[in-house]
Amino acid sequence: MFADIPGARIWYEDTGGHGAAVVLLHAGTGSTLMWERQLPALREAGLRAIAYDRRGHGRTESESCDVPAVDDLRGLANRLGLTRFHLVGTAAGGIVAFDFALSHPDRLLTLTVANSIGGMQDEEYLALQRRLRPSPQFDALPAEVRELGPAYRAADSEGTRRWIELEHASRRAGAKKQPPRNTLKFAALEAIRVPTLLITGDADLYTPPPVLELFRRRIAGSTSVVLQNCGHSAYWEQAEVFNSTLLDFLSGAARSP
Repeated sequence: MFADIPGARIWYEDTGGHGAAVVLLHAGTGSTLMWERQLPALREAGLRAIAYDRRGHGRTESESCDVPAVDDLRGLANRLGLTRFHLVGTAAGGIVAFDFALSHPDRLLTLTVANSIGGMQDEEYLALQRRLRPSPQFDALPAEVRELGPAYRAADSEGTRRWIELEHASRRAGAKKQPPRNTLKFAALEAIRVPTLLITGDADLYTPPPVLELFRRRIAGSTSVVLQNCGHSAYWEQAEVFNSTLLDFLSGAARSP
């Protein structure tokens, strides 16, 4: 389905239903297609799951990519009548999720960020990221090597093939990245008060467990989970564990006063 917002026609999938809405933000290598292992699980749990293609990805049509991604998310939420919702972002989608949480905290029920470098601009952190992923060597690796853990690639050739197929169908050559609304820094994360879940894999080349800990320390009351034998695409590599972890978190947040 398409939703018209200023400057773009946003392609989205909406499972419908009367439960709380969960909005899913895909990775920079992905699109709505990548959430095929989450949308049914969320629907079966009684939630309304919504995934959409950001500008430059999938089927979304736009005049340019110069608009902050959080503005599109707010526009889509308004268009769909979502007053408050759960927000889930993976990888680059996690950067948008943090940006939205800082820009519009009143719109969120919970925040989940998985396998994301977070987009933080602190110089020490940028230096750390350069050490973890030296360029141009790292960027020259195939996307599946960068983003799927070795345990998954060794164990599931068909799943790896499907991930590559969807990755190739998700991105448009030459599309620019949408800018953030805020200058993201670790100090800003201390303002986040919404219940927050942080996830990574023990073999994530972007966000290994010590990096995840940097975020946990800054976000008061946040919960962190490290999935074993898992790389940068936890939502895909360990979909059942990812889904159950997310659903347990959402259920617990709903029960909290």
